[in-house]
Amino acid sequence: MSDQRQDKGMDRRRFLQSTAAVGAGLAIAPSILAQAGGTASDDINVALLGAGSQGQILMNACLQIPGVRFKAVCDIWEAYNLRRVSRLLDRYGHKNNTYTDYKEMLDKEKGNIDAVIVATPDFWHAEHAIACMEAGLDVYCEKEMSNELAKAKQMVEAQRRTGKLLQIGHQRRSNPRYLHCYEKVIQQARMLGRITTANGQWNRGAQEPLGWPANAAMDEATLAKYGFKSMEQFRNWRWYKGLGGGPIVDLGSHQIDIYSWFLNATPSGVIASGGTDYYDKNTHEWYDSVLAIYDFETKDGVVRAFYQVLTTNSSQGYFETFMGDQGTLMISEAAGRGSVYREQGAHVPEWDRWVKLGLIAEPQKVETKDDSGAVLDVRETVPAQEYLIPIDMAGKPYHQPHLENFFNAMRGKEKLTCPGEIGYETAVMVLRTNEAVEAQRRLAFGKDEFHV
Repeated sequence: MSDQRQDKGMDRRRFLQSTAAVGAGLAIAPSILAQAGGTASDDINVALLGAGSQGQILMNACLQIPGVRFKAVCDIWEAYNLRRVSRLLDRYGHKNNTYTDYKEMLDKEKGNIDAVIVATPDFWHAEHAIACMEAGLDVYCEKEMSNELAKAKQMVEAQRRTGKLLQIGHQRRSNPRYLHCYEKVIQQARMLGRITTANGQWNRGAQEPLGWPANAAMDEATLAKYGFKSMEQFRNWRWYKGLGGGPIVDLGSHQIDIYSWFLNATPSGVIASGGTDYYDKNTHEWYDSVLAIYDFETKDGVVRAFYQVLTTNSSQGYFETFMGDQGTLMISEAAGRGSVYREQGAHVPEWDRWVKLGLIAEPQKVETKDDSGAVLDVRETVPAQEYLIPIDMAGKPYHQPHLENFFNAMRGKEKLTCPGEIGYETAVMVLRTNEAVEAQRRLAFGKDEFHV
C-alpha cells in the first residue's frame, strides 16, 4: 500500500481521536484500581487474545468486574494495539506480559492464566479458541464463531472433548432487559398472545474505510503471515470474503439470534436479497445491504420474521419487534429502549395485574385526536397502549453482564447463557443467509442442520 493511501486514510492524530472512545471508560471507573489489586481465592486470571477495537471494548467491560485480572495480551499489531492496551492495563494495576504469537503466550503463561478472551478476526476464532481449550483454559469468544460452519462445529466438538467452558459473544443473551422480556413478558405472562410476526433492523450510516497511522503500519511479510494482503485489508477485514462475513454477520447475527431465542425455534428456510450497491466491490466484497425473510415453525404456528441491515443510512438505528394477536414487544440493546404495546381488545384486567406485579410499567397516555383536536375517524387504526419495560442496565457497558455470566460460570455459580451449541445455531442462520443472497432463491434448512 502506498504512502499516499496511508496519509489519505488517516493520520496519527485522527486515528487516535477515532479510537479514544474505546478507552474512555477507563478514566471514569474509580473502582478499577481497587479491583486490580485483589488476590482473592476466586480471582480469575485472564489473557486478551486480539486487542483491536472489540477486544478493547471487552477489556473495558471486564475492568468493571471485581475479581478479574489481566495477565497477558496478545495481538499481531505490536506497534499500536498491543502496546496501547498493555500500557492501559498497567496503568490500572494489571501487570501483564505481551505477545504477538498466541502459541508462545499459551506456552509461557501455562499455569498463570485461567481463561482467554478471543477477539481476533472471525477467520481466526476457531484456531484460537480450540488451542486455548486444549491448553486447559476456558474461552469467551466473540461472535461470529467462524466464517466457516465446519470450523464452528470443530469449536463445539473441542469444547465437549476438553470439558472447558465456551461462551460465544451474543451479549443480549445475558442482558437483564432481554432476559426479563423473554422470561416474564413472553413466557410467563404471554402478553403478546400468539406471536405471528417478527421484524428487526440494524441501520448504520455510510462510513469511510478504517485507516491507520503511517508510522504504525505492519510490513507485508507480517501481514501475509496472519492472512492479510495489506494494511487496508487488515483494518477492514469484516468486508472481505474469507476473513469476515459482512454486515449480516457482524450486525445481524446479534438480532437474528434473538429471533431464535424468543421464538424457541430455528427457521425452516430463508429468502434474502442483497448486494454491494454503494461501496467499491474491490474493497467491500460482502453485501452492504441485506433484506431477509425467515419462516420459523413454532409450537403455536408459523412465524414470519423479516430482517434488514443497511450500511448507508442510520434511520431508526437498531431494534427487534415481536408481534402477536394480543400485543407487540419492541426492544433494543440501546439504552432505555423497551416497550410492550397492548392490542385493542386485549383483556385489560390482566394487563393491570401485570403492572401491579412489576412485569411492565404504567401505560403511556394515547392521544385519540389529531393535531387540530378533531376525534379520529372510526376507520383509523387506534394506537395501541404503550407499557414500558421496567428494567435497565444500571449504567453497565452492554457486554458486562455477558462477561459476568462467563466468569460466574467459571466459579460454578451460573450456567452459560450462550454456550457453543447456541452460537452454532446462529452461525448457521447468518452464514446461510449470505448463501441465500448469492443463490437468489429460498434456501431450506435441514432439521439436523443446527445441531453438532
